Amino acid sequence: MAHELQDRYSKLVDAKLRATLVKKDGVIFNNRYEGNPKAGKVKVPVRDTEVAVADYSKTNGAGATHGDTSYIDVTVDKDKAVNEIIDGFDAAAVPDNLVADRLDSAAYSMALQIEKDATTVLEAQATTFGDTSALSPETIYGTIVDVRTAMSKAHIPNDNRRWLLVSPETYALILKSPEFVRATQLGDAVVQTGAQGRIAGFNVFEDTTLSETTDFIAGHPDWCTRVNEWGVNVHLQDLSGSGKYIGASAVQGRKIYAHAVTKKKVLQIKKHA
Repeated sequence: MAHELQDRYSKLVDAKLRATLVKKDGVIFNNRYEGNPKAGKVKVPVRDTEVAVADYSKTNGAGATHGDTSYIDVTVDKDKAVNEIIDGFDAAAVPDNLVADRLDSAAYSMALQIEKDATTVLEAQATTFGDTSALSPETIYGTIVDVRTAMSKAHIPNDNRRWLLVSPETYALILKSPEFVRATQLGDAVVQTGAQGRIAGFNVFEDTTLSETTDFIAGHPDWCTRVNEWGVNVHLQDLSGSGKYIGASAVQGRKIYAHAVTKKKVLQIKKHA
């Protein structure tokens, strides 16, 4: 029963994370990696070369090609804990509504921390685009189109999964652009990603964790990876044997994760002075 509760509590927090995160798994990041994050390191595949295509001869067939998938080692360097004390109840007596409230709060705090850590990696790995001149209503759309062109020249798929993380100030400019199409006009598939809309082929996400001098980051999920696992599942821990707390318990859990970019030129970052 205890194990089932841990699994259920962890799934509840994960569901809240999926709903809260701007930089969601499957939208901004993929989850392709090999190995156990609890071991401290995993291998992430680098998709930098594609399968070769050759002419076919009915007489001689086609020459065989062999492309090895290369990997990079990614250290799982983030280990975040939740240890929220619930005073006045031992673990068996905590009301369900109180547990639900603590789980909801824990997921919100965890999501904010994951967002900030993801932003740090994306900003550090991205390629600087253009100069540091400030964006304006007259230049916002043209700048985004130029980024779209740069990504197309780098052979980044234009498959409706390109994303644009924008600061609140940049989002305000985009909202005033007649080229911006709101998510509600694009159907459920876009709405479910959490995008506010689309412009120049990018799904647009307002991100309040971008650095003060970052206008936007453009990217694609195929080359941005998130390693994400529970180091210790969420559970209610009775504290009566602690020697310190009397008639108290705690919601505890540990989340381990890491972020990696496998192809830097995929990410384009626009900064201002």
